[in-house]
Amino acid sequence: MPSMIFVNVPVADLKASMAYYKALGFDHNPQFTDDAAACIVISDSIYVMVLTHEKFKQFSSNPIPDAKTETGALYALSRESREAVDAIAEAGLKAGGSEFRPAQDMGFMYSRAIADIDGHVWEYVWMDMSGEPPAA
Repeated sequence: MPSMIFVNVPVADLKASMAYYKALGFDHNPQFTDDAAACIVISDSIYVMVLTHEKFKQFSSNPIPDAKTETGALYALSRESREAVDAIAEAGLKAGGSEFRPAQDMGFMYSRAIADIDGHVWEYVWMDMSGEPPAA
């Protein structure tokens, strides 16, 4: 069995979060979805668990930071091309997300960072793996 990753994020409105990720082209797994949580399927090995604040508090006694004013983590997700980076970033903006910072183009790597409707920052990245990155 390959390693899998489950990113757990607290959300203010579960249905709105599910709609946001659906607008990006991701579906949810109904087997792991209920009134308090939804399993968003990114790939066969990557999942985002969007959890109501009440549900999230069952896993951590730490306060839930406001992701719109504090950064607790940045999530990077590779895409197959620059165009795919732009497509998912634009879908995120159209679905209510916001541009976290301007696009970064380093030639061999291109990325855009979009904050979802709860402020969680997703960086969409394409890298040309055929060559070496330029020397620093």
